[in-house]
Amino acid sequence: MYNFKDVTLLITHYNRSSSLERLLKKFDELDCHFGNIIVSDDSSQEEHLNALKRLQENYGCRLITTPVNKGLGNNINKGQDAVTSPYTLYVQEDFVPQQLFPEKLDKGLRFMNDRKTIDMVRFYAYFKYPFLKPVGDGFSEMIFSAWPWYFGYKKFYYYSDHPHLRRSTFFEKFGRYAENEKVERTEYKMMFSFLKKKGKALFYEDYQALFDQKNSSEEPSTVKRNFWRENNTFLISSIRHLYRYLRFNFDLHF
Repeated sequence: MYNFKDVTLLITHYNRSSSLERLLKKFDELDCHFGNIIVSDDSSQEEHLNALKRLQENYGCRLITTPVNKGLGNNINKGQDAVTSPYTLYVQEDFVPQQLFPEKLDKGLRFMNDRKTIDMVRFYAYFKYPFLKPVGDGFSEMIFSAWPWYFGYKKFYYYSDHPHLRRSTFFEKFGRYAENEKVERTEYKMMFSFLKKKGKALFYEDYQALFDQKNSSEEPSTVKRNFWRENNTFLISSIRHLYRYLRFNFDLHF
């Protein structure tokens, strides 16, 4: 059994109560327990709120609600405000932890206890971060530099909303999440706050071994991407890559 008494599991939720139940059930199956579980809901429909109340009774989680949908930034902010433990494990409701996760969470927590300069440990990504320095147990320190020989724009994706462990004093150093913004813009602003304030993070190199992200037809993703983000034709992809490289460098320096 893994009992992370100094860690609060923070889950953001919106209209996907079956996915949330799957996540909570999987943590139970892995015998992975936390000092507290907080579910921050962004004004879900009544049927999902009723399901959340049942899950609250079954899993002992604390439910933080709002009468009006205010977006991801507000949903994370109000959830994080309720955390009282030293560490926060942030997971969105459509992720599923895998068998190896509790062991690697324990390792990540030990790294953060031993190295006070580490602000975050990342457990999932869509791609491998390009500049890494191994520190052991499958983890590497992420290296960001504005110098041009650290080439490419993917180095800017240092922070991510994907599952990660962070210090619960996160807001004191990096500020709160931007509210009244689209999901992508909220994450983008926190990414640059993390970079500009010299945040430090570890990255698990087998980046899709610890979590699966699952969206069913019954509970599809609630995030709608636009044409320019989703189109992968050679021309559009090339324009997108060039735009990001120029835009990211401009926003970092100016």
